[in-house]
Amino acid sequence: MQKALEALENNLSVLRTGRANPGMLKKITIEYYGTTMPLDQVAGVTTPDARTLLITPWDRGALNLIEKAIRDSDLGLNPNNKGDAIFIQVPTLTEERRKDLVKNAKAYSEDGRVAVRNIRKKALEEIKKLEKTTGEDEIKRAQEEVQKITDEYIKKVDEVLAKKEHDILN
Repeated sequence: MQKALEALENNLSVLRTGRANPGMLKKITIEYYGTTMPLDQVAGVTTPDARTLLITPWDRGALNLIEKAIRDSDLGLNPNNKGDAIFIQVPTLTEERRKDLVKNAKAYSEDGRVAVRNIRKKALEEIKKLEKTTGEDEIKRAQEEVQKITDEYIKKVDEVLAKKEHDILN
């Protein structure tokens, strides 16, 4: 369940909130010397201010590849190649774009809830297999414990979603 929560947090970190965040570029991959590599393995990504991303490649030969990958992504960012680094000005979000981002965040969180429930289902199936060798009271206690843990993780998913919605809308 913890891994499902971490996957949700990872998915939500890519959603743009109007502020520059290196996590926005997490899913960008570069075709570099015949190998597909994540951006953070070919360049450093920093935020000099709240609206700017600075990408400094380890090898200047990768500059144009990085620029193309960012342009081709669905992030809607416009990279500016300065010869030794790439600057990206993160535009402010429109109301319509904010609503779309909240909708995406809710979809990611629903996927997280479904993943937690699927884990609960598997745990309950494992407990059910023990019915023949374990007492009824212990089975009941184990099922209640699984439900309690599930409820905790569903609550954590909702908290992560609420924080992301707040970030997007403010």
